[in-house]
Amino acid sequence: MTTPAQALPNTQRFWQRLAAPLAVVALLALAGAALRLVPLASSQFPAAWNLGLRAQVDAFQSWVIGARASHPIFVYFFEPLSATIDAGMRFAEDILLEAPWPALVLGFGLLGYLLSGARLALGCMAALLLMGLFGLWEQSMQTLALMAFSVLCALLVGIPLGVLAARSDRFDAVLRPILDAMQTMPAFVYLIPVLLFFGVARVPAVVATLIYAIPPAIRLTSLGIRQVSPPAIEAARAFGSTPRQLLFKVQLPLALPAIMAGVNQTIMMALGMVVIAAMIGAGGLGSEVLVALQRLQVGQAFEAGLAIVLLAIMLDRLSDALSKLDFADLGGPRALELPTWMPAAWEPGLYRAANRLNQAARLPAGLLARLAPGEAWRERIRRAAPLINSLLIIALVYLADAAAPFGSFPDEWRLPLRDPIDAAVAWMRDNLYQIGDLPIGTGPLSDFMTIYLLNPMRTLLRDLLPWPVVTLGLAALAGWAGGGRLALLAALGMLAIGLLGMWSFSMDTFSQVIVTMAVTAAVALPLGVLASQNATVRDLLRPILDFLQTIPTFVYLVPVIMLFNVGRVPGLIAAALYAIPPGIKLTELGIRQVPGEVVEAARAFGATRRQTIFKVQLPLALPAIMLGVNQMIMMVLAMVIIAGLVGGEGLGLEAVSGLARNQTGRGIESGLAIVILAIILDRITQAWAARQA
Repeated sequence: MTTPAQALPNTQRFWQRLAAPLAVVALLALAGAALRLVPLASSQFPAAWNLGLRAQVDAFQSWVIGARASHPIFVYFFEPLSATIDAGMRFAEDILLEAPWPALVLGFGLLGYLLSGARLALGCMAALLLMGLFGLWEQSMQTLALMAFSVLCALLVGIPLGVLAARSDRFDAVLRPILDAMQTMPAFVYLIPVLLFFGVARVPAVVATLIYAIPPAIRLTSLGIRQVSPPAIEAARAFGSTPRQLLFKVQLPLALPAIMAGVNQTIMMALGMVVIAAMIGAGGLGSEVLVALQRLQVGQAFEAGLAIVLLAIMLDRLSDALSKLDFADLGGPRALELPTWMPAAWEPGLYRAANRLNQAARLPAGLLARLAPGEAWRERIRRAAPLINSLLIIALVYLADAAAPFGSFPDEWRLPLRDPIDAAVAWMRDNLYQIGDLPIGTGPLSDFMTIYLLNPMRTLLRDLLPWPVVTLGLAALAGWAGGGRLALLAALGMLAIGLLGMWSFSMDTFSQVIVTMAVTAAVALPLGVLASQNATVRDLLRPILDFLQTIPTFVYLVPVIMLFNVGRVPGLIAAALYAIPPGIKLTELGIRQVPGEVVEAARAFGATRRQTIFKVQLPLALPAIMLGVNQMIMMVLAMVIIAGLVGGEGLGLEAVSGLARNQTGRGIESGLAIVILAIILDRITQAWAARQA
């Protein structure tokens, strides 16, 4: 156990350690000023060293376009695969779009009831009804079809690969860097080769979503199987189980919680691709958000974004309930606990209605039980009564639809949110850009951030410091954090960025990341500390953070553009909003996990609350805080491409331009540079967190 007497010197040692890298950076800056006199040490990476990857990729693109109609790999592989995916997507869409809307609402409600109980049932039904009330029923069903089919494909591929990775260390070692690249490479970069091989519309959207969503399924399947208790495996082998029996009757059942967690993460990752997939013709809710972004219609974007959030919450809760379900009890009784958002005055009536429905629901199962041969079958039918009743209810809805078609969701049922939201944003745009004659408002703030933060940092990294100094500086920082191997990785990574011809764009992006991280940390870390000390603040922040983490980034990008105009600042603010939640949550978690006896001992020695926070809790919570910094950096880098859509420069703009102009080589080079930069920063911050731990 760490005592306050040990914690106080730890603080001093921390600042002493921090002084070392700062001194190295200062010395490198001085060396850079001296190296400006050396021709090789220009701020620009030598153009003669460019590998010319872009030209080779563009030549390959030209070959693909010419060979698409005749080459065997397209005729016998890509075309049949594309046709199969398109047929599957159309089948899923037809089922959801042609089904009576009450059947879908009741169906998902009954599914929630069977998996968890009344609370989840009402939540699912409320989510679907709100999608219809926003006028987005058809778009929501298109998105749901894309999610269902993409997740199904991801699981059909990911779970077997996870099993192979768990059973073969060599295969796992080969697969791991591929999964790392899939998770760090921006989704826009997937779209460029996917469009090249599969064209435009549903198929490339499914393939891109599959690539983005499959890593959690593989990783968590492998992890779950590897974590199966060795005594259980040895016992199965002692009883003569074959490898196939061991896998299907021992390892997979015991690994099911981890596999279902992978299913949940796969669904969430797939939903993260909704808007991006719409850029290549996927349609659905993502298309609504994109159209709103192009027209700066905040209300429309908010409604579509809220529908995506509702869909995400519904699928998350259903998959979470599925992961906890005992399949042997699928038809058993369910809890009638109501959601917390339900008004208390409604409870007595709802409970009475639920009890009457339960009594009526026993009748079909009772009639079937009387016809069943034998007591064993009667008992099974009684236990499966909820499942039987659910199927009967859906069948009755379809019969009613056949007699008097329900049609699509009624257009006259409308819950208009877009008009008041548009009015509110217009008021903020007109009144908050500059408040009176004072230098206060979104306009002056944007000018300040551009002139005093973004421009100087970009000038320093891109135009003043020689490229060898930046490379050696990052290598020195990596060596201080993780040793010589990490320093070599950082140096080689920066050299690779230069060889790709992306040095100038990478320094622009790096400068934006540094400034955005400074702004994000200045907001997230104090709020995390405050939330750890005050339960009221924590309760107020929780729904805000959940909202920021679930709503698509494109949605809050629209009001940010209207308030701050197009440029680098909207991308910076959107990235900060996207990255703040993990910083706050992990800072709060780290401080709250400091042992209570350590805090009590510090107070017993007379430490004030401020001294306890800064000299005991923060030093001991530093590993968790550094993990939060790592996550914030990764999320800021994930926003680089989206910032390029709204005028942000650097690698994001290069990737967007490559996609928009069908310049595959340009997009691939910028995407690889983003991946390399992300890996370097990720490894440095992870090593620093491990060192502090």
